[in-house]
Amino acid sequence: MSSRRAIRVLPDPLVSQIAAGEVVERPASVVKELVENALDAGATRIDVRLEGGGIRRIVVSDDGCGIERDELPLALARHATSKIATLQDLERVASLGFRGEALAAIASVARVSITSRTATAAHAWRIDAENDAIEPAAGGPGTRVEVADLFFRTPARRKFLRAESTELAHCVTQVERIAAAHPGVEFNVWHDGRAVLALPAATLAARALKLMPEEFAGAQRTVDARAGPIALAGWVGLPTAARARADAQSFYVNGRFVRDKVLAHAVRAAYADVLHGQSQPIYALFLTIDPARVDVNVHPTKSEVRFRDPQAVHQFVLHAVQAALAPAAQVPAATPPAQLWPAWRGAQPALAVEQPVAAYLTLAAPEGALARETGTTLRPLEAHTDSPLGVALAQLAGIYILAQNRHGLVIVDAHAAHERIVYEKLKRQFEARELPQQRLLIPQMFAADALDVATAEEHADTLAAIGLDLAPASPTQLVLRALPALLAGADGQVLARAVLRDLRQYGGSRVLTERRDELLATLACHGAVRANRRLTIDEMNALLREMEATERADQCNHGRPTWVQLSIGDLDRLFLRGR
Repeated sequence: MSSRRAIRVLPDPLVSQIAAGEVVERPASVVKELVENALDAGATRIDVRLEGGGIRRIVVSDDGCGIERDELPLALARHATSKIATLQDLERVASLGFRGEALAAIASVARVSITSRTATAAHAWRIDAENDAIEPAAGGPGTRVEVADLFFRTPARRKFLRAESTELAHCVTQVERIAAAHPGVEFNVWHDGRAVLALPAATLAARALKLMPEEFAGAQRTVDARAGPIALAGWVGLPTAARARADAQSFYVNGRFVRDKVLAHAVRAAYADVLHGQSQPIYALFLTIDPARVDVNVHPTKSEVRFRDPQAVHQFVLHAVQAALAPAAQVPAATPPAQLWPAWRGAQPALAVEQPVAAYLTLAAPEGALARETGTTLRPLEAHTDSPLGVALAQLAGIYILAQNRHGLVIVDAHAAHERIVYEKLKRQFEARELPQQRLLIPQMFAADALDVATAEEHADTLAAIGLDLAPASPTQLVLRALPALLAGADGQVLARAVLRDLRQYGGSRVLTERRDELLATLACHGAVRANRRLTIDEMNALLREMEATERADQCNHGRPTWVQLSIGDLDRLFLRGR
C-alpha cells in the first residue's frame, strides 16, 4: 500500500509548462498564437521566418501598434492581456486572442525575446524572457517575437515532433488558414532563408480562392445569406469537385478558423441531396455572428466554439448552403465559361429554373409512360434556343441528348437528369404526404429468400408510406401489387429488392427520418429512364424543360453532372478553325 503524499502548491514554472501542453503542441501552434497577436495589434503586414521547420527558430514580425516599454514584462506574464478586462468582455470577445497565456506558455518551453516599438517611441525596446532584462534595440514601429529551441526545457515533448518538412508544412498551413480570413493583410513566410509563401493584400474572394485547391475556382458557387444578427458568406464547391478526404474545408466564425461539429454537420447535410457516400465537399465559409451569441472560451487553442443557440445556427447554415447549391430562378449568363472538352473539370453554368413546363410533355406521367406521341409539332429551332438547355437535336448511344442553345452545344446524360427530376418530385410528394400509387393490373410475384420475406413483413408500414404494396405471398415468394405512380415504368422486382436492402441497412425506425433521402434516391434511380432507351425528339425536349424547372438539376442524386456546355468557340478550337 502506497504511503500518503502531502498536498502542495505546484511551482510556477511547472504550472506554466502544464499550461503550455494545452497551447503549444508543435511549432505551428506557436506560429498561430504569434500571428493572431499581430492581427489583434492591427498589423497590415506579417512576416514569419522559420528555421528547422520552426523547431530551431520562429520569428514573427509585424507593423502593428507595438508594446510600450513598461508593458513588456506584462506581455510575458501569465493571464496578462490588453484584450479583456471584465466578465462582460469575456462574454463578447471580438479579438482573436484574449486569454493572456500564450506568450507565457511559449516562454516556459522555449527561449523567447520580444522587440517592440510604438509609433511615438524614439526607438524599440527588447525584453528577454530568460531574465526579464529590458534594453534599447533597433527596429521600426511594430513587434518582433523570436522563439528559439522549442521544447528545449521539456526534451520528452520534443521527441514527439515530426520531421522538419512535416512541421514546416503544418506552419504554412496555419498561416494560410489565418490569412484566408484577413485578406487585407500581407503575409510572407520564409524557411531557412527561402520564401515559401507570399500573399499580398487582396480581396476576400481573391485570397480565399488562391488558397483553395486549383479545381475549386472553376467549380464553386457563392454563398451570401443574412438573418438578423447572423450572416454567412463564402464559397461551396460543386459536388463534381468533391474529394476523398476532408482536407479542403475551411469554416470561420468572426474571422477565427474553427473545427465545429454543428457547422460541419450543417454543411454536410446541405450536400445530402447531391453528394452521397464518403465523398467530401470543398468549401470556404465565413460566419459572422454577434459575439454575445457564441462562446470562444471553450479550449485554450480557441479552435472550438459553442453557440448559444446551436439549432438556429445549424438551420441557418444548412439552408444558406442549400440555396447556393440549388439557385433560384435567374437569367443564364450571356457567355458561359469557355472551356475545352478535354480540360473540363466539372464546372458549368448554373442551370436556372426558367419557365413553367405545363406546355411541354412530361417524362414522368402517372401511368408510367415517358411521353406519349401527341402529334405535337415543335416550333422552329430558333424559338427554343433561348432556353437554358435549348432544343434537342439527337440522341447519342442511347444515353446522351445533344441539344443546341444560343451558346452552342449542350450534352445531357438522360438517365442522370431524369433521376434528379424523379427524386425531387418524390421528395415533394412525400413531404406533402401525397405519394400517389399506381396499382398493377397484374401483380408481380417473384421468388425471395427468407430475409427479404421477413423484411417485407416487418416493415410493411414503411413500405406503404413510400407507395409500395409489397407483401409475402408464401415463405419463399413476395408479391408486388402497387408502386409509386412516378415509378410506374420501373422494374418492380429490382426496385423491391433495392428498397428491402436499404431497409435492412438503415433500419425501419431511421429510414423515413434521417435516411429518408437515401431511400427516395434509390427509388428515383430505378424510376429514371434507362440507358439505351430510344427517345423521340418530343421526349428529349420534355426532359430538357423538366430539368429547367427542377432545383439541383445540375447534378444527379450521386453528385455526377447531368449536363455540360460546349460553346461555339470551344468547338472551333477543337477543330482548329481560324488557324
